[in-house]
Amino acid sequence: MPRPDPLPPALLAPRHWPTWLLLGLGWGTAQLPWPLQRALGRGLGRLLYRLARERRRIARINLELCFPELDARARAALLRQHFQSLGLGVIETAMSWWTPAQRLAGRYSVEGLEHLQAALDRGRGVILLSAHFTTLEIAGRLLALQTPFHVLYRRHKNPVFERAMRRARERHFERAIAREDMRGFLRSLKRNMPVWYAPDQDYGREKSVFTPFFGVPAATITATSRLAAASGAAVVPFFPERRADGRGYVLRLQPALADFPGASPEADAARINALIEAQVRTRPGQYLWAHRRFKTRPGGAAAVY
Repeated sequence: MPRPDPLPPALLAPRHWPTWLLLGLGWGTAQLPWPLQRALGRGLGRLLYRLARERRRIARINLELCFPELDARARAALLRQHFQSLGLGVIETAMSWWTPAQRLAGRYSVEGLEHLQAALDRGRGVILLSAHFTTLEIAGRLLALQTPFHVLYRRHKNPVFERAMRRARERHFERAIAREDMRGFLRSLKRNMPVWYAPDQDYGREKSVFTPFFGVPAATITATSRLAAASGAAVVPFFPERRADGRGYVLRLQPALADFPGASPEADAARINALIEAQVRTRPGQYLWAHRRFKTRPGGAAAVY
């Protein structure tokens, strides 16, 4: 467990009070009964759909690009479903940070833990390959109740929120590794520790290649190949889903990727995108469509947003 770190006085400045209030509301939400949490999440999603116009526009464009086979009515329904999923994801983030473990018991099932154990038996560490579903936070907390692992995360610009996020993740995952700390990532793998990693966002042109995602060229980082090659770690896909009946979650671990890294970083990136796409198609409303996944375009291609 990490050592308690004293609260810097600067974080108590009045400009941070709204963030402290939001965190307090999050803590309170995490203590509510399950049906009320679900209702709040769906209500928040409907509110976000109305108020977050720019994110709604981005999600609409992404759905148009990725599901051209759907008519306008079907895509509009999927867009609304996605925002409800976003609202649930916000509530689930609070739950993942502050809901006691005993209250989460019985709300999830895990399939494929034997694949993770088989990969760990190799003794070279495991890259838990996931993706940015709206269930990302709660899935990590639930899996951590079954097996220890470390988590890669992106630092938040708000120092109060960053502190709360880091402390919550270190409390549940033993160690939270900043996204830019690749040496820390490799150290965890050297200890034969699984590290949770989601490479499916647009991080710009540097260290990326363009490979298809739903048939659209997407800037895709090649770090998964490089980390696996440098460490010898197995890559075990890990994908969660929110159950359709609203009663909880299913966490699925798949067998470690065979022959990975492969012939080239480009081929590996295409393989990972295809794997993630297949999972997204099973629960399309639960994927994070509000992210500008196609922000970086190949040379000469027009901007999509």
